[in-house]
Amino acid sequence: MSSFPGTPKVLKGGIVLIDPVSSAVRRIIAMQYNPDSISRSLQVQGIGESGDRSEALRLKGPPVETIKLEAEIDANEQLEVVNGTAISVGLHPQLAALELIIYPTSNQLQTNNNLARSGTLEIAPMESALMLFIWSKQRIVPVRLTEFSITEEAFDVNLNPIRAKVSLGMRVLNVNDLGFNHKGGSLFMSYLKNKEQLAQKATNGAFASLGISGI
Repeated sequence: MSSFPGTPKVLKGGIVLIDPVSSAVRRIIAMQYNPDSISRSLQVQGIGESGDRSEALRLKGPPVETIKLEAEIDANEQLEVVNGTAISVGLHPQLAALELIIYPTSNQLQTNNNLARSGTLEIAPMESALMLFIWSKQRIVPVRLTEFSITEEAFDVNLNPIRAKVSLGMRVLNVNDLGFNHKGGSLFMSYLKNKEQLAQKATNGAFASLGISGI
């Protein structure tokens, strides 16, 4: 039986990795199943208790926003259609794609090792791809992965994982982190401007609903 034709297509959340210099897309990672919930927290960047009274309402910058979620990955769909990769290595490719977000590349490690052996005194830290967390077109934010854990819950006869749960903790990178001229900085500004536009669509309250006539 075909599904109801009016059923809307559910979009996928995911991660996009882009080159921090050229802005070229390196990889797109779409979630197999969208998580049931996403936890977000915003830490206010105020002057603080030590500030002068006249500074009490001032903000030093955007809040520090963190995002946490759990995503499930299952190879059963691929196994049912006899996907060769899933049969031979299970979920290893999907897990590796996520894990490599926080790994320097083997070429970077080898290059730094060669520099160290040649006597280079100062070796710059290796730069990773710019990570974007995308949860609909309303939320496209540059992030840094701060927490990452994997629970492998089922295995095939060759001990390849075929069901896993991935927990991600991310910190939104804003213009204080990246600067206005960085690709990630411009994406954060777009995110902020979109939030301002959405706030304008919210219904404004009335004094009467608060039980007062005015202030």
